[in-house]
Amino acid sequence: MESSVLVNFVLPLSLAIIMFGMGISLRIEDFRRVFVFPKAVALGVVGQIILLPVFGYLLTLIFNLAPEHAVGLIVLVACAGGAVSNLIVYLAKGDVALSVTLTAISCCITVVTIPFLINFALAEFMAVSESKSLPVGITNIRLFLLTVLPVLCGMLIGRYYPAFTLRAEKHIARIATIFFVVIVASILVKERARLVDLLFSVGPLVICLNIFTLAVGFALARLIQLNIKQSVAISIEMGVQNSATGIYIATSLLQNSEIASVPAVYSIVMLVNSGLLIAIARKYKKYTLSHA
Repeated sequence: MESSVLVNFVLPLSLAIIMFGMGISLRIEDFRRVFVFPKAVALGVVGQIILLPVFGYLLTLIFNLAPEHAVGLIVLVACAGGAVSNLIVYLAKGDVALSVTLTAISCCITVVTIPFLINFALAEFMAVSESKSLPVGITNIRLFLLTVLPVLCGMLIGRYYPAFTLRAEKHIARIATIFFVVIVASILVKERARLVDLLFSVGPLVICLNIFTLAVGFALARLIQLNIKQSVAISIEMGVQNSATGIYIATSLLQNSEIASVPAVYSIVMLVNSGLLIAIARKYKKYTLSHA
């Protein structure tokens, strides 16, 4: 697939479809859970918006990354939440309502925070001057059009056309998945000559990020006495990043496939680790039920 077609058409369309698919599953009531479960929502938002970027920055220092990979990691941790995390929470028997609420809130917040975090990373690791950094206003608008706007459209259609929503939801999820797989595969094919090197250089980093944030999210949730279902949701929302948005930013806005390699490799690691997490969560639930 031509890189220009991927960057200018397939990638933004895929991201918009993914976010639209998330939107049709959202309801106004999801935002009201902020007041129903303030402690859980507060922890989730702080974990996604503040702790994740801090963990990401610390990992860039620990692993002594190449400049592009360091920026790629910050791009990844800046893109918290996503439709994939909601699905994983559902399969892991976590609190889906809490997960959806956190994803919706983080989606709105990260539209504002992403450009600032990326410009910090560009200046910190690649010595990019302010004149060549991402324009904050235009970047905010682009991200809004491809993330928040599709979510809002999905919510409106879900509210006023519930019959259509029930029929279309599964098809939209399948289409979004296909597009996402094509995107990741295209980047990995483009980098195929260095794929083994990438897996060894970036793989350990994203494995640490994924496992560490999953564990910290669960531990913090239990520390403030959230129940198991809520703790699983917090863990996954912190540990599963929106790599589709990260890839879009790297390839379309930064036009750098090297930066995109981090969220691309992360997508593979995330799916493997998520499968293990789902299996552990299901087995743990069966154990607790049998010993209740």
